[in-house]
Amino acid sequence: MTSLKRERDVDLDDDDEEEVVVKVGRGRATEDRRSRHCPYLDTINRSVLDFDFEKLCSISLSHINVYACLICGKYFQGRGLKSHAYTHSVQFTHHVFLNLHTLKFYCLPDNYEIIDSSLEDITYVLKPTFTKQHISALDKQGKLYRAYDGTTYLPGIVGLNNIKANDYANVVLQAFSNVPPLRNYFLEEENYRDIRRPPGDIMFLLVQRFGELMRKLWNPRNFKAHVSPHEMLQAVVLCSKKNFQITKQGDAVDFMTWFLNALHGALGGTKKKPTILTKAFQGSMRIFSKKLPHPDLTTEEKEALLLTDEYQEQMSESTFLFLTLDLPTAPLYKDEKEQLIIPQVPLFNILSKFNGNTEKEYKTYKENFLKRFQLTKLPPYLIFCIKRFTKNNFFVEKNPTIVHFPITNLDLKEYLTEEAQLTEKRTAYDLIANVVHDGKPSEGACRIHVLHHGTGKWYEMQDLQVIDILPQMITLSEAYIQIWKRKETADANSHTGA
Repeated sequence: MTSLKRERDVDLDDDDEEEVVVKVGRGRATEDRRSRHCPYLDTINRSVLDFDFEKLCSISLSHINVYACLICGKYFQGRGLKSHAYTHSVQFTHHVFLNLHTLKFYCLPDNYEIIDSSLEDITYVLKPTFTKQHISALDKQGKLYRAYDGTTYLPGIVGLNNIKANDYANVVLQAFSNVPPLRNYFLEEENYRDIRRPPGDIMFLLVQRFGELMRKLWNPRNFKAHVSPHEMLQAVVLCSKKNFQITKQGDAVDFMTWFLNALHGALGGTKKKPTILTKAFQGSMRIFSKKLPHPDLTTEEKEALLLTDEYQEQMSESTFLFLTLDLPTAPLYKDEKEQLIIPQVPLFNILSKFNGNTEKEYKTYKENFLKRFQLTKLPPYLIFCIKRFTKNNFFVEKNPTIVHFPITNLDLKEYLTEEAQLTEKRTAYDLIANVVHDGKPSEGACRIHVLHHGTGKWYEMQDLQVIDILPQMITLSEAYIQIWKRKETADANSHTGA
């Protein structure tokens, strides 16, 4: 009896176990429970299945050997005797479980593996996969797909859940998920699966989670027409050492800057070693910088200093992943009815910062510089950050100026150096993403306009809400971050939603 008891108490938690053999006494037949047809498959409730959250046991909070109950959607650890999943199956008569790591299905408490093709839709939602043919066709069609809950959606144009105050991160993630080369790279896990990182390096978690989120956003077989970025944002909190949080409003430009650099580094990129991010977004510019004498000096002292080598104009070359555009100071004048008028400025006015002639003063703690900029290389995808916020010691102030911009055919040729104008054959861009900040600096919210390449239509996304929008309405918003796609020669006259 002792040996029988020992065999029955074995905790069957090994994920790689192929066969379970239970002996029920001398002379009795041995029962092979390797795989059987399960009579409980019709109890599976797909409407409660949600794999967007962290894969933790709901009781032990462990992430090791976790199973999802396919009847109630909760996560439990283990499947052997006395394990949380086993206890749950006995207590609530929930019998069908999925191992979230191996993607194998089991029937508990009998503890046999279920092999049934009708369950493939569940494993696909947990881990979507994309072929090269599927990826290459993403921008060529605009087919609506029906989710299990009955709603229809366009893959890629999918709302992201706002857990508490993470809309600033959602809009950046949605913008990047609609940049084709970036999207295509992360949809195929093979592209970055074998990248070697130093032991203990947690930053690669960002790459894995961003890839998982990208595949969920573009999944044509979703159970619901929205996605929760919970696991992605937990990786952000961890990797940014809590600089960016789910529960506290952040700045979309600050987050984008950190995310671009962190992702580039996690992919093994350096200043000399490119990654998919630098290939998509990196351009270069020429910076002319001239040191200014201290304003408290006399005129004679200033003139003497300006003749020295230290105060002569210096030229340097620099790369960039985005361009910051400065808004003019907003005038506070009113109309006849004493209503405040929101100032407006054409995009070309604030782009003049990069024409090589416009000078701007930059102050550091000790010194002042006069700088001017000129572009030397344009990237395939160009990011603009419109500087709406100024910070001082007491508060953050927002500039509400409306920027007027074209949706298509933004030509940047005049902002290139003469040499670059000869080498850069394609200088026209179309807008593909527009992040908007609404409201006050500390209490405001973010939303995004994105172009669906397959249909040529524009959509507005704010958390879970997704609506289509006319392109002319986009220019009336307080644009904050924009992504522009360089026009190919062949599709210069293509329809892009304008």
